[in-house]
Amino acid sequence: MQILSNYIGGKHIQSQSNRQGAVYNPATGEQIKQVSLSTAAETQAAIKSAQGALAAWSGVTPLNRSRVMFAFKGLLEKHKDELAQLISEEHGKVFSDAQGELTRGIEVVEFACGIPHLNKGEISMNVGRGVDSYSLMQPVGVCAGIAPFNFPAMVPLWMFPVSIACGNTFVMKPSEKDPSVVLRIAELLTEAGLPDGVFNVINGDKESVDVLLTDSAVAAVSFVGSTPIAEYVYATGSAHGKRVQALGGAKNHMVVMPDADIDLVSASLMGAAYGSAGERCMAISVAVCVGDEAADALIGKLQQEINSMKVGPGLGEAQEPDMGPLISRQHADKVVDYINCGVDEGATLVTDGRDFKATGNEQGYFVGPTLFDNVKANMRIYQEEIFGPVLAVVRVNSFEEALQLVNEHEYGNGTSIFTASGEAAHTYTHQVQVGMVGVNVPIPVPMAFHSFGGWKRSIFGPLNMHGSDGVRFYTKMKTVTARWPKGQQNVNHFTMPTMK
Repeated sequence: MQILSNYIGGKHIQSQSNRQGAVYNPATGEQIKQVSLSTAAETQAAIKSAQGALAAWSGVTPLNRSRVMFAFKGLLEKHKDELAQLISEEHGKVFSDAQGELTRGIEVVEFACGIPHLNKGEISMNVGRGVDSYSLMQPVGVCAGIAPFNFPAMVPLWMFPVSIACGNTFVMKPSEKDPSVVLRIAELLTEAGLPDGVFNVINGDKESVDVLLTDSAVAAVSFVGSTPIAEYVYATGSAHGKRVQALGGAKNHMVVMPDADIDLVSASLMGAAYGSAGERCMAISVAVCVGDEAADALIGKLQQEINSMKVGPGLGEAQEPDMGPLISRQHADKVVDYINCGVDEGATLVTDGRDFKATGNEQGYFVGPTLFDNVKANMRIYQEEIFGPVLAVVRVNSFEEALQLVNEHEYGNGTSIFTASGEAAHTYTHQVQVGMVGVNVPIPVPMAFHSFGGWKRSIFGPLNMHGSDGVRFYTKMKTVTARWPKGQQNVNHFTMPTMK
């Protein structure tokens, strides 16, 4: 059985750890690979590799760094199908969804190709007589990324391309559940001309994470995962003097106004709620219907759509399914427990996915699309992130009640409103306490040249990912005030200097 290695200093290096993790095909339930969970010393070796490459790489001109990114982008596009297959095999999402994940990641690489423009500082001439002031955007140093299982390629591609383009070096820790695609990406970076040691991959678990959060050589840490872990990463990394961006959980609402196009809402919700089996931090897991008429119409449409859904393995089917399995048996069981909880709490179970079996893949980690109606704000299935194919419909009487419901939730990652009213959309986008908002758009993930990040307990740290915030996170500003006087001037200044 293949044992996955680390990638340090431009080479695959097999871990000597005696702790192993299993990598499964979620569609079949079979173990397909094994990954060593690296020791603290091996993690420090990856950091040392990045540290050793930092001086030379930060001295490379931004133009030449961007040329590496251009070559890397071309290789990602050339090998897109190969990379998507690795994602589908280890994560379970359908092949076209894996390709879409890569597309969104490649967009960040495209953004990073513009680093000569993005990294420009500012200059003010003659702030005083003969004095100019200007700013430089310089690398922060060795950076680390800690990625979740649900987007094994896209989330790392949110992190390291911008960081590397800014002149930093990087240590990436992928999820131990689906690490192969990041290892292949590391090979493509080397092929693109990235010097050895600039990008390193360390496979591991909490032991490796804690080294990345505490080692003094690491200057910045990017993280995406659950809120409790995001909070831990932020607190620990910050306590050790690092800048940290830690993106956490979500409970994303779609507000459905009485004037919304129900056909559009239903079609949009199907993909937003059940795409990738609901394992997306931007999945819509709550539909807030204003008025019973809108709720009844939507429930009827969703039932029809769910009944026609095809659920099965992400690869190998003549007709690609709409939805694949969940990442693991443990997670599938957890989702089923949430469905049981919703029933116990009194929500109306409209469509039950608990006993779903994929024909020919009965041992796979499948949960069918599940729909609840009459969900209340005090229920666990409303309050907590389920991270599975479970959609809750909440009925409210007014726009104001819908807005209040969303604003009172502890998470503030993404939200949408579907309406024909410009006034309702304008009010909602300005008053909702959520970081990313869609108007008649179900999953409002920003393009790479804008920044991705939520509010409230969906993020810890002041700066979001990619876009202008990403550049700011991976650079530090230095401001220079300069004068070139004519001749020798002997002036003693014993008071606060001011410009004249």
